[in-house]
Amino acid sequence: MRDDAIILIAEDDDGHFSLMERNLLRTGIANNVVRFIDGQQTLDFLNQLKDPAFPHSKHPCLLILDIRMPKVGGLEVLEFIKTDPQLKKIPVIILTTADNQQIIDKSQKLGCNMFVVKPVDHEKFVESMNRIRHFLSIVEVPAVIS
Repeated sequence: MRDDAIILIAEDDDGHFSLMERNLLRTGIANNVVRFIDGQQTLDFLNQLKDPAFPHSKHPCLLILDIRMPKVGGLEVLEFIKTDPQLKKIPVIILTTADNQQIIDKSQKLGCNMFVVKPVDHEKFVESMNRIRHFLSIVEVPAVIS
């Protein structure tokens, strides 16, 4: 992943966000991180990305998205991204406690690039973050506005 890429994290749980951020740093990912605590904040930011005057619009972005979010759910955010002509290029990683085959199937059908279930065990969480780090090391992250 490019050094100038911004990692967007939509996660309402402070503890989960802290673990994610710490483990990304531990795995060598030092990109800027922007956090959203609900789905509506995420949608608002994504809409701003489409404006060429918005400071982040020229930066490549990747979204790590929780499914269970206040105000607007993660699946709705994913659908919004993947049906928008400008935003659909954004890679989306679902990182959620929802271990449900229907949710996994729907996420994949909507176009998520990776689906990871958040483990409860700390060591397994670190392993999950290492899998995400590997994905980040090979994914091409294009800018929304080129």
